[in-house]
Amino acid sequence: MTVSDPTVGELSEGEILARILSRFGPSNALLGPGDDAAVLEAPMGRIVATVDTLVHGPDFRLAWSTGFDLGWKAAAVNLSDIAAMGARPTALLVALAMPDDTRISFIEQLADGLRAACETLAPGCAVEGGDLTISDTLIVAVTALGTLETEPVTRSGARPGDVIAIAGDMGVAARGLDVLFSQFVDASGAPLTLTDADLQALPDADGTAVARQLRPRPPVVLGPAAASGRATAMMDVSDGLVLDAGRMAAASGVTLDFDSERVGEDPRSLSGGEDHALLATFPGDVTLPEGFMAIGSVHEQEDVPVTIDGEPYDGKSGWDPYRDWDSARG
Repeated sequence: MTVSDPTVGELSEGEILARILSRFGPSNALLGPGDDAAVLEAPMGRIVATVDTLVHGPDFRLAWSTGFDLGWKAAAVNLSDIAAMGARPTALLVALAMPDDTRISFIEQLADGLRAACETLAPGCAVEGGDLTISDTLIVAVTALGTLETEPVTRSGARPGDVIAIAGDMGVAARGLDVLFSQFVDASGAPLTLTDADLQALPDADGTAVARQLRPRPPVVLGPAAASGRATAMMDVSDGLVLDAGRMAAASGVTLDFDSERVGEDPRSLSGGEDHALLATFPGDVTLPEGFMAIGSVHEQEDVPVTIDGEPYDGKSGWDPYRDWDSARG
């Protein structure tokens, strides 16, 4: 232990909070961190809210993720959910459950990652509060809030004749996860520490993929653009394009058919989801907003929710934490 980098178990809650809050800069709220709750403006009188939890093990590995990586990812996955409703993110509330031997420098880096993700992906959004507690496992739970300038875009609005479009990467983060599990684990499958030198030694495409896995870059600003551009349905692709498209199809009572030439030959483009791309449907007569690419069409409901070139899809569909966690242990 050094004086400059104590563990959280050696500090008081107030001291930890002071270290964290000093990383965030000025608040955007009417009343920001420091009281029992924040006070936020809601110009349209409506708030969009979501929450996501990252747990060490199934959601991230400390051997691979820096504190900055983890903070960025915790923000990004929530900002994407807000954008998928057609809303603009305005605030994050962050709860940390930490082992008492966690270095305060790691938590400061996590705070820096949260701030950087907000500034980069959703300018105007900031961390406005949260909670701290002790735990045997590191857990980051983020609640994101956003405001609407149009009606919310839900999963249930897709209609036959609509165009399916996507904004963001398909399968890049999944490729990154494959690289991590193939090159940075020991003989038992346990993660090995990932260094900057390791990343720099990777081929460009693999290095980019690993970076996207550790720090997703969802196209957050395109959520409101899609809503203004008459999107009929939209959702964040977090668990896999086919799996999430199936959820949209079920909610809308339709079948979504993808064009194989548009989604590409890499099966990870269909089953990988941690890019947090935005999947949306638009009326056939609409010019797609810049940043969206057409990848298929919506049809009357058939026996299966998702098809490829009109044929039922029978490959891996995506990530289900209750079914896939055992196979991902390491």
